[in-house]
Amino acid sequence: MPEETISKDNPLTDTGAGAPGRQMNMIEAINDALDIMMARDPDIVILGEDVGYFGGVFRATAGLQKKFGRNRVFDAPINECGIIGAAVGMAAYGLRPVPEIQFADYIYPGLDQLVSEAARMRYRSAGEFTSPITIRSPFGGGIFGGQTHSQSPEAMFTHVAGLKTIIPATPHDAKGLLIAAIEDNDPVMFFEPKRIYNGPFGGDYDKPSRTWKGHPGGEVPEGYYKIPLGKARIVREGEALTVLCYGTMVHVAEAVLADKGVDAEIIDLRSLVPLDIETVEKSVQKTGKCLVIHEATRTSGFGAELVTLVQERCFYHLEAPVERVTGFDTPYPHSLEWAYFPGPVRIGEAVDRLMKD
Repeated sequence: MPEETISKDNPLTDTGAGAPGRQMNMIEAINDALDIMMARDPDIVILGEDVGYFGGVFRATAGLQKKFGRNRVFDAPINECGIIGAAVGMAAYGLRPVPEIQFADYIYPGLDQLVSEAARMRYRSAGEFTSPITIRSPFGGGIFGGQTHSQSPEAMFTHVAGLKTIIPATPHDAKGLLIAAIEDNDPVMFFEPKRIYNGPFGGDYDKPSRTWKGHPGGEVPEGYYKIPLGKARIVREGEALTVLCYGTMVHVAEAVLADKGVDAEIIDLRSLVPLDIETVEKSVQKTGKCLVIHEATRTSGFGAELVTLVQERCFYHLEAPVERVTGFDTPYPHSLEWAYFPGPVRIGEAVDRLMKD
């Protein structure tokens, strides 16, 4: 579609509806979003470990340095504190940096820059400065990365006022949400579930495998489009049960619920902060039952916030206690990775309890 058709002023750009598309996996969709935004805005820069010549450990930035030059796509030392600190300064100066933290597990040395600087910049300067940073980072398990490459720390960032936290589950959403995040004037944590980087896993959602089954990903509109932050996606409608999930767990929930034949409404939150509580509330009031699924550890996970919100807003509509299926309160187990994931056994047991009441 011509450039004048795909533009910020075209209502089609909200979702990409009506635009021609092609099959992409999530890595390709992220790369496409970065390519499009860098071509549109010379103030966008990418920095991080191995993001330049090598194109990132997962190849999400492949080809971008060659196309846009070393001044806009450049490698950084193994220093997450320095990567995020530099991005904060760039943003205050007027740039729109998109730093990559190679694995979410490595982000903690840069936590002070995120919490004390980026998240507070707009407020502490009375709006004189903003912090339009999009921190991209692969998170979660599924690649046999062990406890230093597989954590899901999203709940930690949802607690920080001033940060937005986004987690896509499809290539289409990854591209549209990333474009919206880059254009946002506040700092955005953009967590990418690496278990589904290269496409859905078909029927192997309950088995460890180093190969990916199923189609390459999904149809992604070409050109510019964005998906507003803070809007959930109803994956499938249902009347008997509301399932709240995000990232990889969207695909796991779909597979398990299809196997069990339950008329469940599956909601892909996409955005944890801001949260589309209206869609959640409307669904739970309709079904009367709610199941929350996430890969992160249980205690103080984002599921606890979801359970509380559902109880506060939908108490008189609930027909059973809200259920949670999560990771365990342990360091991430390398050899027992697939036992750690919420899967068909534990999700199935929770569904059975809910449907029995």
